[in-house]
Amino acid sequence: MEAHTQPIRSGYEVATLAGGCFWCLEAVYDQVQGVESVESGYMGGTVEHPTYEAVCSGQTGHAEAVRITFDPKAISYQELLEIFFVIHDPTTLNRQGNDVGTQYRSAIFYHSLEQRQTAEAVIASITEQQLHDRPIVTEVVPAAVWYEAEAYHQEYFARNPFQGYCQFVVGPKVAKFRKQFASRLRS
Repeated sequence: MEAHTQPIRSGYEVATLAGGCFWCLEAVYDQVQGVESVESGYMGGTVEHPTYEAVCSGQTGHAEAVRITFDPKAISYQELLEIFFVIHDPTTLNRQGNDVGTQYRSAIFYHSLEQRQTAEAVIASITEQQLHDRPIVTEVVPAAVWYEAEAYHQEYFARNPFQGYCQFVVGPKVAKFRKQFASRLRS
């Protein structure tokens, strides 16, 4: 596993988000207008070059995350976060449904002060609107070293739509996104 070093295309930005299994987030953001690419990977841990098995053990400190390269002229960072807070439960600590452990935590890994401020403002707005019965536990922390996940995790839902987890966990999140954010779908 190599740390991500690929340069970002001029005029594009990166958002790195963790909200449970990376297959779910990747499947949704792959369909968002203005998103150029989505990679599944790991961030926020203490072990260099973690493997999926090591991350799943909960011993590396990494979160399963997605690295989203997007065109800020087509979709704003705030809009990406608004989608994020709909497609996962930001009120469960180290858990999304039956996926339990620190690797499934809710986290926003910001790449700039502006991203941090936007994330904090979105969380404050959601809290003020009382959209959840419980407090939001999403971490807002600086981006760390990015490790791209193994090749078989990339585009997992697109390649395995009939796999059980995809049908019962990923599929409903994609459907929820498509219904609530129809105007943000790729053409």
